[in-house]
Amino acid sequence: MQLFFSEDIESDICTLSEEESRHCVKVLRMSVGDELSLTDGRGTMCRCRILDAHPKACTVEVVERTEGYGRRPYSLHLAVAPTKNTARIEWLVEKAVEMGIDRITPIVCDHSERCILKKERLDKIAVSAAKQSLKAYLPAIDEPTPVAELIAAPFDGQKFIAYCDGDHRTPLRDAYRPGSNALILIGPEGDFSPDEIRSALDSGFIPVTLGNCRLRTETAALAATAFFNLSN
Repeated sequence: MQLFFSEDIESDICTLSEEESRHCVKVLRMSVGDELSLTDGRGTMCRCRILDAHPKACTVEVVERTEGYGRRPYSLHLAVAPTKNTARIEWLVEKAVEMGIDRITPIVCDHSERCILKKERLDKIAVSAAKQSLKAYLPAIDEPTPVAELIAAPFDGQKFIAYCDGDHRTPLRDAYRPGSNALILIGPEGDFSPDEIRSALDSGFIPVTLGNCRLRTETAALAATAFFNLSN
């Protein structure tokens, strides 16, 4: 199944963007009568037939429409400090989307080495990963947010903070209740500061460990994403 993305697929006749049209007609060499799948990233999946294989404005007809395609009974919110090397956070976004994620919030922490990200580029990576893994839901990707702001925000589900050192941490596998919405905080290369950890615990976050190995930021974030999806 070749999956394409369009923000507007409410009509039975849709025109792909110039970028998607070029990929469809020039790269994949699809032509009139060929079928493809189309999603809006909000849960709608359509089976379509090409009416006009124009390389800049490919027109398709919706043959079958499915709402809530691949909807999960829980949500996963990953809040992670951007890595100094932007390639690592871009890799994380790609892999997290492939596995299944609902929201990604880059967080700015006391020990953060990077506070600025190109959200537009992360959005494009997310779209590409969703298409590759046949997802009908695109995650929300937030602008970089102070971790204190996220800690103070309400959340309907279980809240976790993973950090390297300290007592009274519970293995994530023992703390999470499958089926529950989850928000997990993953800190920067220098870990969360004691004040940030204390603030999170005072706000109801559960202190967890991902195991005995010390992981890179992006590795820890992906390990947590994989855990939640496997648990469910």
